[in-house]
Amino acid sequence: MKKYIDLIEQTFEFPQEEFKVENNKLFFNDVPLMDIIEKYGTPLKLTYLPKISENIKYAKQLFNNAIKKYNYEGDYTYCYCTKSSHFNFILEEALKNDIHIETSSSFDIPIVRKLYEKKKIKKSTNIVCNGFKRPLYKQYISELLNDGFENCIPVLDNLNELQHYEENVEGSYNVGIRIAADEEPKFEFYTSRLGIRYGDINTLYRDQIKPSKKAKLKLLHFFINTGIKDTAYYWSELSRFIFKYCELKKECPELDTIDIGGGFPIKTSLHFEYDYKYIVEQIIENIKWICGKNNVPVPNIFTEFGSFTVGESGAVLYSIMDQKLQNDKELWYMIDGSFITHLPDAWGLNQKYILLPINKWDEPHHKVNLGGLTCDSMDYYNSEAHTGDVFMPMSDPKGSEKLYIGFFHTGAYQESLGGYGGIQHCLIPAPKHVLIDKNKKGEIETHLFNEEQESEAMLKILGY
Repeated sequence: MKKYIDLIEQTFEFPQEEFKVENNKLFFNDVPLMDIIEKYGTPLKLTYLPKISENIKYAKQLFNNAIKKYNYEGDYTYCYCTKSSHFNFILEEALKNDIHIETSSSFDIPIVRKLYEKKKIKKSTNIVCNGFKRPLYKQYISELLNDGFENCIPVLDNLNELQHYEENVEGSYNVGIRIAADEEPKFEFYTSRLGIRYGDINTLYRDQIKPSKKAKLKLLHFFINTGIKDTAYYWSELSRFIFKYCELKKECPELDTIDIGGGFPIKTSLHFEYDYKYIVEQIIENIKWICGKNNVPVPNIFTEFGSFTVGESGAVLYSIMDQKLQNDKELWYMIDGSFITHLPDAWGLNQKYILLPINKWDEPHHKVNLGGLTCDSMDYYNSEAHTGDVFMPMSDPKGSEKLYIGFFHTGAYQESLGGYGGIQHCLIPAPKHVLIDKNKKGEIETHLFNEEQESEAMLKILGY
């Protein structure tokens, strides 16, 4: 039988930028993963911090190059969606790159305060406040504005929101309006529940914002769930949004910025292909063309990239504890963790991740199913969840060397969706979390962010 490495090299272009194999062991961004496992054990979550800065710089370069190519007269601003990962080490790494912040709930604002105290942001940093806002969220936004955070922009999500700021913000302030985009045709409903419907936007401006002595409309916000894709649906929705900007700009001279949301995809397969440069150039060219057709100045552009910022920095490593042949065809490799608790998107959204063994690349391969530790029948990962059949090296569970596997580009949303630090299904503990960085000499350094969750922490939450 062929070796596992032969299968990969014949199926994909391999090695790739992030992945290579030396001495039958996998490297992730030049990090020797077996060394990490030998030091920290499994299950293990890791974050490779330099990837965050790398992706931010790449996106900024793409937009700035396209702006220059098309003589676009607006500016570009990169915002990070904190909801993708709220961890301090993520925000601090991202903020090294002169970026700004998008928030989605009240507890984001104390994070903003902490970052300001640590001098990671300034009062001039753009803070785009999205979401349908409960009273505490609106209160915190008002307090930021009153404390001199001049570029804090509440994005109005309903027709009654402005009243709170009018009553509680002391000086002048900017606001945005989120437009309720139409959903993809195959979606269960037609229009997003978030934002203001197209027919109400001009009325909201004329009746509430324009008469205000304090509020000025600065920004129009747009977001669709499919993300930025080269589809007729995306370009249609983007064009409709830009035409609305042009229409409103003629009434509102203060309006000078659009937020086209986020949605750059990340690599979830070794087959991944996406022409980022082409997409960015098309966005810039389309916006300029529509604005020219309507004789209005082009807007400044904000983007909000969350998964693109942090997704490719993450990985989850497991060891194969045992294998079980449940019938003539179905062989199960049992991991020392859980997909439901550690990678909830793989379970809840059928999310695809890059899955590779860490060692034993010189062993023959066979088709397997991967099983998690919970008692839930849905705690699995196989060909239905993966882009194709799952093949892994053959491994003797009684042998001297365990088989280790890794899921890659898992850095966005998994900790928050999995209830990090809280109660997990079947009380499966949160794994260790290791941060990986490079020092000034370019040498790999690791730091244990958190140990595996202990039973005492869960017992306290449960009231024992």
